[in-house]
Amino acid sequence: MIGDKLFSGKILAFLKFGVTGVSGLIIDFSLTWLFKDEFHVNKFVANAIGFSAAVISNYIIHRNWTFKDNKSKAGPQFTAFVTVSVIGLLLNSGIILLLDNLLSVNFYISKAIAIFIVFFWNFTVNYFFIFKSSKEQESI
Repeated sequence: MIGDKLFSGKILAFLKFGVTGVSGLIIDFSLTWLFKDEFHVNKFVANAIGFSAAVISNYIIHRNWTFKDNKSKAGPQFTAFVTVSVIGLLLNSGIILLLDNLLSVNFYISKAIAIFIVFFWNFTVNYFFIFKSSKEQESI
């Protein structure tokens, strides 16, 4: 019974993380497109702008909905979340560099592949480390 609750909690968190990720994806792609194609900003700068806006939005949603962790101090938690996200941005940019620049895969297809891969990195680290205290409190 306890194992079932833990397992279903992980699945629910994963699904909520995915829904939040879709909203982040929309923000990320929209701003990346706006800055890259309309404002003619360097594609990596545009990518960083879109990614950063999505990170801020995702943190707010994860804290209040995905993991329901309002008990942790927001400042240190946000700093840790941003650190994980910056690592994710580096992974994201590295994948785009590899696929788009070196293998000539379309930029947006490269970006979609990068987002998919980085999604699993972000979920794992956020679930087990950043929002850990909310899960520990649920099991008590």
